[in-house]
Amino acid sequence: MNDNQFKFSTSVVGLPILFVLLLWIVYWVQIRFDFDFYQNGIYPRDLSGLQGIVFSPFIHENLDHLYNNSLPLLILLAAMPYFYPKQTFGVIVYGILFSGFITWLIGRTNFHIGASGLIYVLVSFIFFKGLQTKYYRLVALSLAVILIYGGMIWYIFPDVDQSISWEGHLGGLISGFVLTQYYKTPEYSKPLIYDWQFPDFDPQSDPFMKHFDENGNFVNTKPEEEVEEGNDYFTSNYPVRYIVTKTESEDKED
Repeated sequence: MNDNQFKFSTSVVGLPILFVLLLWIVYWVQIRFDFDFYQNGIYPRDLSGLQGIVFSPFIHENLDHLYNNSLPLLILLAAMPYFYPKQTFGVIVYGILFSGFITWLIGRTNFHIGASGLIYVLVSFIFFKGLQTKYYRLVALSLAVILIYGGMIWYIFPDVDQSISWEGHLGGLISGFVLTQYYKTPEYSKPLIYDWQFPDFDPQSDPFMKHFDENGNFVNTKPEEEVEEGNDYFTSNYPVRYIVTKTESEDKED
């Protein structure tokens, strides 16, 4: 695969806008009709709390919570279909399920809500997968992501902020890394520009390359009797003229 894989499509814009719009619609319904969606969050180690694995990413506590999750999702959900179009759907769906299940297993006995777990899935996947590909564009993307969101790493530890679901963050980080192992790393290569880069290139049929052997040494392809003195480009002795410059002191001596 090459750079032609990275193409702009409607999903690059449509996916993040539609997903974030859905989050805002759910929040509007919650405050407009006074629905208590918190009960649909993840409640660890309880059978009824399993529903939160699917519903929790769409539920937010307040506007600050929703706003802080919306901006990263707009960026990350745009990057995924552009750089990883074939993996985007699977990473989002499996990322939500895996991170939610990990939260259900290790979480504190409280309702866990919010899309931050998915954000950690996307950051983790983009960062680790870019390093695994060793492809310069994706490595640069990994470095950009860690530069912007590197501070998020602290929120996977329990003692940083007790008001946040560090379990969901940790579950997202683990899930993103696991998904990089599940999805195979594609082979990336630079686009073929020159004739000699193509696999069907025959050096013997090329008018220039046929003058050289496999070690790069010049080989005279003409019989000796056909080489006329002064006419062959590689053997003729052309006069060489040099431009001599004088220093100021030499000019004075002259």
